[in-house]
Amino acid sequence: MELLEVEGLCKKYSQFTLKDVSFSIGAGEIMGLIGKNGAGKSTTLKSILNMVRPDQGKILMNGREFQRFEAECKQEIGVVFGGIDFYKYKKLSDITAVTRLFYRNWDDIAYQRYMQMFELDPKKRVNQLSSGMKVKYLITIALSHNAKLLILDEPTSGLDPVARDDLLELFLQLVKNGSRSILFSTHITSDLDKCASSITYIKNGEILKTAEKEDFIKYFQYLKRPDETGDLNLEEIMIRTERKTYHV
Repeated sequence: MELLEVEGLCKKYSQFTLKDVSFSIGAGEIMGLIGKNGAGKSTTLKSILNMVRPDQGKILMNGREFQRFEAECKQEIGVVFGGIDFYKYKKLSDITAVTRLFYRNWDDIAYQRYMQMFELDPKKRVNQLSSGMKVKYLITIALSHNAKLLILDEPTSGLDPVARDDLLELFLQLVKNGSRSILFSTHITSDLDKCASSITYIKNGEILKTAEKEDFIKYFQYLKRPDETGDLNLEEIMIRTERKTYHV
């Protein structure tokens, strides 16, 4: 059984439409959701989580219909959307004390372990943390309630190369035993080279391709010029797919 199934997801705005988005994620998988800014990545993730109400489509998590069992499903999901600057003057310990009340499977031992692993000081305020530390704190919260699926929106954006590499290595470790999966949106294709097992590509609100990474790369080799040798990498695939020709 797939951990997450997205079937025919649609959401219409005045100047943008998410059209028939479908893909699935199995246990132990890291899926990169790629596309340029404005392609529909964040809208897709928010629609999956019912943060925006989709016009049509079905979301299944572990075989359960998400909208019908939303509260139960969200107990098993960890979400990282941007920073936590809304609470920038709060101590991490204060945020944790409130957050833990929402989760029936909260595990204090796991929380302490990840806080130590990420070298996070619970006495620090949010505005004292780097971007990387903020992301790691949110991941700590997700892992402390035994989330089976992590949904991350541009988690590496704004991080320095070392912090990005550390985070991608963490992703690999988190799915290693096959009990967790990760769906993360990004336009940084080098991140996918390092950790993704599958890729879903969205353009102008529509899915161009969803497949295991090797098959995905193989599919887009038609973009090569006749004189080129060697395979196109993910970055070149995205550039050539998105590129426009300007006449000035």
